[in-house]
Amino acid sequence: MPRFKLIVEYSGAPFAGWQRQANAPSVQQTLEEALRKLEPEAPPVIAAGRTDTGVHAMGQAVHCDLEKDWDPFRLTEALNNHLRHDPVAILAARVVDFGFNARFSALERLYRYKIVNRRAPLTFAKGLAWRVKAPFDLAAMAEGAAHLLGRHDFTTFRSSQCQADSPLRTLDEFAVRATPEGCEITARARSFLHHQVRSMVGSLALVGSGRWAPAEMRRILEARDRAACGPLAPSEGLYLEAVRYPPPWAD
Repeated sequence: MPRFKLIVEYSGAPFAGWQRQANAPSVQQTLEEALRKLEPEAPPVIAAGRTDTGVHAMGQAVHCDLEKDWDPFRLTEALNNHLRHDPVAILAARVVDFGFNARFSALERLYRYKIVNRRAPLTFAKGLAWRVKAPFDLAAMAEGAAHLLGRHDFTTFRSSQCQADSPLRTLDEFAVRATPEGCEITARARSFLHHQVRSMVGSLALVGSGRWAPAEMRRILEARDRAACGPLAPSEGLYLEAVRYPPPWAD
């Protein structure tokens, strides 16, 4: 029974998140149904991160255990054939040893948040970015973002439904850059709390709009109070871009 590592891309728009739900479509269910067309007894898959409703992925990492010693290329082709009616694609597959766990072996996760500045509604990018009518002050946002770098208690940016044992996390990168359409925000850490990235982006948007001074990010962080947080940024702008692993599991 070999173990496979899959790199999965998906649009989160039609799904109630990654995790299998009792009464709503999920990415996990869609992928497992495709796998069980190849092997009816295939066990559940494990992902690096449980993305929320509407959140996208460009490089979600998954592991699955199968009975057949599949050629990775043929496994990728077969899965993509069964997934062709869904916005889910397998970008790569490889055999890994049983020490690999897509969730617990990860060294870091990289998220990207896309913001488009324009007054007109989005057409081609609808559901793929957060539309904000007025441009942000990116220099102020970068100054505000720097206050969150390092190891902190991120209770302020944690969902009340978060199941993590501790609010302590180390944020290795929280950066803002201009794009032709608006801006992108990247967040990189070994792990994140539930809603942490969207909460940080929503608060940073208040800095970018001039409603908060950059130092306000430090104040609300130190408050350790969810009520101090800014609004939750919409899910459609968030992407799980990549998950990094140590050798020999790195791509």
